[in-house]
Amino acid sequence: MAILASNNRALMALPTHLRACVWTQTLGRAIPFTSLYVSSHRFYSASSLNQPHFSGQQSSVNQNEVSHFNALASSWWDPHGSSRLLHLMNPLRHEFIERCLVQENRDPAARLRYLDIGCGGGIFAESAARLPSTASVTAIDPTPEVIAVAKRHQRTDPFLLEPGRLNYHNMSIENLSHETRDQFDIVTLFEVIEHIQRPSPFIRSCLAHLKPGGWLIGSTIARTSVSWFTTKFMAEDVLKMVPRGTHDWNQYIQPQELREWARQQEDLSASDGTGWAVMGVVYVPGFGWREIGGSEDWGNYFFGIKKRA
Repeated sequence: MAILASNNRALMALPTHLRACVWTQTLGRAIPFTSLYVSSHRFYSASSLNQPHFSGQQSSVNQNEVSHFNALASSWWDPHGSSRLLHLMNPLRHEFIERCLVQENRDPAARLRYLDIGCGGGIFAESAARLPSTASVTAIDPTPEVIAVAKRHQRTDPFLLEPGRLNYHNMSIENLSHETRDQFDIVTLFEVIEHIQRPSPFIRSCLAHLKPGGWLIGSTIARTSVSWFTTKFMAEDVLKMVPRGTHDWNQYIQPQELREWARQQEDLSASDGTGWAVMGVVYVPGFGWREIGGSEDWGNYFFGIKKRA
């Protein structure tokens, strides 16, 4: 209700002609057909799915995104700064991972190897490395400034400096060593794929490093009128909770698009009913992120895809 109230106050404060425009584009759900087509096509295109995934593969890195996140690097560990929502979301990341793993008949004494792709300043990577169930965390990001921030913050905790516990690398997934193929129990993509222009080959590259039976865990945003209103208009333009230009609505992905793609991959078990998980979450001012059933269809959500054993 708080979200609806704040949205409504901001909407009513606009001039009449702008208010009508916002109503038409968001609450009226008048999303351009061409935008929907382009977004869906970039995920399903046969040419993308058939791209090679290692030698000579086109990089998934968007230099505009790198420049944008370089500018945000200095405030990454400020819990009240531009990454505030990521700090608040981190506990739910671990909760969702546990929800996926509970499906397994896993040895409780076994320790997990993580690959955190698009790790940013290391909010999740550090927290995962501290878990007693973790063997090691490898964290990569193509943005040099945020990796520098992550390494500086790591040095404030001697525990994280123990050999093999947490290793940061400034690189894209396409440049990660082939020696780590099929090596990780969990590969994470938190708030990443909405910044990728060609998600199909990118996800295939990520999956190459996941062990059979392991989980690809991520979070992203559904491409709907509501998400445009909350993440673009409200979060960036009105409330300024995140810097303008952080998101490109056309690159958001519907959970049903992601699941349908996963069902078509022979090495994934998303079609079995047990190899797919999703959880919708909503940011409630004053309370943080909360799981809201069904909200994955119109806002932020976590997803989990299991690789066949």
